[in-house]
Amino acid sequence: MPDLPTPPFTLVIPAYNEAERITSLLAQIEGVDGEFIFVCDGDDATPRIVMQFARAHPGMNVRCLHRAGRTGKGSAIRDGISMASAPLVGYMDADASTSFSQMRELFSLIDGADGVIGSRWVKGAFLERPQGLFRRIESRIFNVIVRVLFGLPFKDTQCGAKVFKKSAIDAVIKEMVSPGFEFDVELLWRLHRGGFRIMEHPIAWRDTGSSRVRRRDGLGMLCSLARLRMGR
Repeated sequence: MPDLPTPPFTLVIPAYNEAERITSLLAQIEGVDGEFIFVCDGDDATPRIVMQFARAHPGMNVRCLHRAGRTGKGSAIRDGISMASAPLVGYMDADASTSFSQMRELFSLIDGADGVIGSRWVKGAFLERPQGLFRRIESRIFNVIVRVLFGLPFKDTQCGAKVFKKSAIDAVIKEMVSPGFEFDVELLWRLHRGGFRIMEHPIAWRDTGSSRVRRRDGLGMLCSLARLRMGR
């Protein structure tokens, strides 16, 4: 059997019970030459929808990793990255709050850096449908705390649109311990501390509602990040 060609990029999509929203993203990637790894947690129809799409598009490289329960965003991304075969790897939210076309733009910018992350809070960003006021306040407070704790220069660590050279990810992924939404902060911290160059790029973003981040998740993230920073 001949070796399959190396895809230009691998995109990991953590999808926890996303049956109602995943079809929008699947429509955006139809016919695209790349490797798409959906990591489907939960107990709804998301894996079935993804596999139906894969069977209907045999020329595409679409894979589905199904895990029961809710194991966390960070755990899902790590598992997806472990399966990646491309020299560039990224991840995005399953709700397509950032469109796939913008992910392609981030990949196109990576030549001058080790990673490019989408940002809702830098000049040029466009919030087509912003979050509610309280969510925005929570987000900005969280970012200030993160910048103080970890000394990171980024204005938006939590936007679900990030791409990296696989070599940079491979250099730090084995050290990673965060299983949940705090994964983004830990990854950026380890890359920044390791001397890798990460660019922040303005993104167009649309709040799709039904955020998977609950208030207790935010508190848990801060506690986990504080323990991480103190080396515990």
